[in-house]
Amino acid sequence: MSAFTRAALAAIPAALLAACSNGSNEGPLPVSEKPAYIAGTVDTKSYDGTTDDLLTGGLGKSGLAGAAPAVASPAAPTVAELRRVAIYNNYRALVDVAANGGYGTLYGPNVAADGTVTSGEGKIAGDETIAFADDGTGQQNVTMMVQVPSTFSLSAPCIVTATSSGSRGVYGAIGTAGEWGLKHGCAVAYTDKGSGNGGHDLAANAVYNLFGQRVSATTAGKTSQFTANVSASALAAYNSAFPNRWAYKHAHSQQNPEKDWGRDTLRAVEFAFYVLNQKFGESSPGGRLQTVNPANTIVIASSASNGAGAAVAAVEQDSQGLIDGAAVAEPQINLDAPAGLVIKRGSTNVPSFAHPLMDYFTVANLYQPCAYLAPTVFNNSAGLPGITTPTVAAATNRCQALADRGLVTGSTTTDQANDALNHLLAYGWEVDSLPFQASHYSLATLSVTLTYANAYAKASVTDNLCGYSFGGTPAGGVPAALSAAAAAQLFGTGNGVPPTSGINILNNNSVGGTAVDAASISPSTGKADLNIDGALCLRDLWAGSSATAALVRTDVNQVKVHGNLRGKPVVIVHGRSDTLVPINQTSRPYYALNKTAEGGASKLAYYEVTNAQHFDAFIDNAAAPGYDSRLVPLHRYFIQGMDIVWNNLKNGAAIPASQVVRTTPRGGTAGAAPAISASNVPPIAATPAAGNAITFSNNVLQIPE
Repeated sequence: MSAFTRAALAAIPAALLAACSNGSNEGPLPVSEKPAYIAGTVDTKSYDGTTDDLLTGGLGKSGLAGAAPAVASPAAPTVAELRRVAIYNNYRALVDVAANGGYGTLYGPNVAADGTVTSGEGKIAGDETIAFADDGTGQQNVTMMVQVPSTFSLSAPCIVTATSSGSRGVYGAIGTAGEWGLKHGCAVAYTDKGSGNGGHDLAANAVYNLFGQRVSATTAGKTSQFTANVSASALAAYNSAFPNRWAYKHAHSQQNPEKDWGRDTLRAVEFAFYVLNQKFGESSPGGRLQTVNPANTIVIASSASNGAGAAVAAVEQDSQGLIDGAAVAEPQINLDAPAGLVIKRGSTNVPSFAHPLMDYFTVANLYQPCAYLAPTVFNNSAGLPGITTPTVAAATNRCQALADRGLVTGSTTTDQANDALNHLLAYGWEVDSLPFQASHYSLATLSVTLTYANAYAKASVTDNLCGYSFGGTPAGGVPAALSAAAAAQLFGTGNGVPPTSGINILNNNSVGGTAVDAASISPSTGKADLNIDGALCLRDLWAGSSATAALVRTDVNQVKVHGNLRGKPVVIVHGRSDTLVPINQTSRPYYALNKTAEGGASKLAYYEVTNAQHFDAFIDNAAAPGYDSRLVPLHRYFIQGMDIVWNNLKNGAAIPASQVVRTTPRGGTAGAAPAISASNVPPIAATPAAGNAITFSNNVLQIPE
């Protein structure tokens, strides 16, 4: 709908609109009915914006940057305490909350929608409604949540989707799309997309309900966030053989939830319309009318990482016309590139691109530990980012294990490490990502690889896929039970992907008994080589010929996006240094796929940001010194991308052409970089200089050097 038509429609009194038309001259507005998939309790709470609020859980800008909120009784947190802890941890997981990194000046709760830096705490009053979406089995229980700020206006209604990133719970996008939407007076439609932070403590048979409280699986029944689909007898046998293990929703739901992430995002929009009309809809004898509807409401799909991928999928699948546009950051998507596509960076052809996540992550998991020792990667006096694991000894053993299998060449560890690094470059990682390979392996690679491998294989927790399991830190080969406090607060502290909150990735096959994977001994080598046997098994689940590998490839094909954005204005921002979700596997080929699919109807703009990567929260993290001196926050450009789409939909403003945005790192000493300034992060140019313009022509995607 044009901005003029939308504005004219919004000006019609709601009662008259309800009595006369639904915006398309098809008669009176229908009654707003609760979607059939909304199951069980629908809970609404109001927050005053002072003692508690929608955005910060009552903590404000200062509290989010400070120490973790206290829980009065750690082993028995209240629902309000769990919510506050969840907001605190999820916000900080997506955003750098250090003042030197831009928090409080370039972005943050106290920075107004127009960019004005205020002295306030940024608390936002309003209502929060939460419920499960399910098919009646209790096996899906996708969490849906709608936040309606007190500033929401019927004269200019808007909705922003905030599908969680990673495997996080429903608050997983609160610091990105959630914050932007709330500041603009929009309702925010959240969902955990069926892969959220749902743990099942198998030994205790304890799970978590809609509000994050730990309860027995028997008591919860169909109302748990996730209960592993294991019979009582099978569970008893598994607990006997593998005590103190955990199942996780994303890994062990056996439903390949990713195939439904677009659907779940669209359902979140539908639920948001229902919630809004229960609050604002005109009354009628049959109930509240659909006063707030797609014809008079701006809806922007948004999020980061795989939440961004869900937003892209939702736009592609939006046959009902619910979504008007999208703005996303670093989307994790799987796709088939157009036949014959060439991607050039400067004058050099990109050697490899558009590999699915399961493909490139199993490659990373195999080679990153060895590449860690390449001179251009290793953490040394030059201040290259890295942390204490993997150890040099374990990385050296991984190099040797790869060499013994003919997977790398070289007679010395350095030669082998350089060859491992060349494998990564040949598979599509940009040279800009090299300084961050080691820390990504230490902090993210295996956890993501193992979670998705289980999901695509539809593996049961009792399968112990590739010899892995999740549990507490072993002593004498037996994992420990989680403490009562840690288990009780898991909804607030966990991220849905072990290692998290004291739950580790374990190697059941370690010589001498179960061990934390990073310290385990591989049976095939008798060495601590970061579980070469497990890494090879995971790789074989993609590249092998087994029935399980065939199932994995089938399930990956089910989640692929196709490039048709239905002529909607869409912005993608992505960091050139992204090491987790490389641009050559995702945003670059998707841009070409969209231009091929839509041709002249395409309204997709792609902004590639130099010196930016996937985890803004790493930038000023003491565990990874050097991120601060080398990188700028991509979040700055996520906000601009949202503003661009908003201004286009609301005011008809032009969308700047695709471009490389050239930033300047903060520099200085690794771990003690100076404060960021606006000059480090110049805005997306209204008209890019010729040397920065990204173009697609004759099946060639040209990215400026």
